[in-house]
Amino acid sequence: MIRAMVVDDALFMRKMLSDILKKEGLMVVGEAENAKDAIRKYKELKPDIVTMDIVMPKIDGLDGIAAVEEIMKIDQNAKIVMVTAMGQHSLMLDAMQAGAKDFIIKPFRPQRVSEALKRVLGDIPR
Repeated sequence: MIRAMVVDDALFMRKMLSDILKKEGLMVVGEAENAKDAIRKYKELKPDIVTMDIVMPKIDGLDGIAAVEEIMKIDQNAKIVMVTAMGQHSLMLDAMQAGAKDFIIKPFRPQRVSEALKRVLGDIPR
């Protein structure tokens, strides 16, 4: 089973994304509410894919893009899908240059999440 981690500062967004991922057949092995926690949990949990909010309160100077950079240093094959709001085009480009593989724009539809997962992971075994 594909292991996922959800990173977002908003609990309701983590819950919503977790529910969608579970319906897609993924196992959510962890959640993080900030970039620092995301990096620590990535090392610990070694998920197959991460959904990462691009805009989170900075903790120790780390935001979503910095978390992508740090995770890519840990694992150059990390699969990270950014979650962003409309109008954050330049941040999205920065995240993709840092190593993110795809993105989902809020408010998102489950179908768009599914499409991003398939682009990054290929067919998801059920």
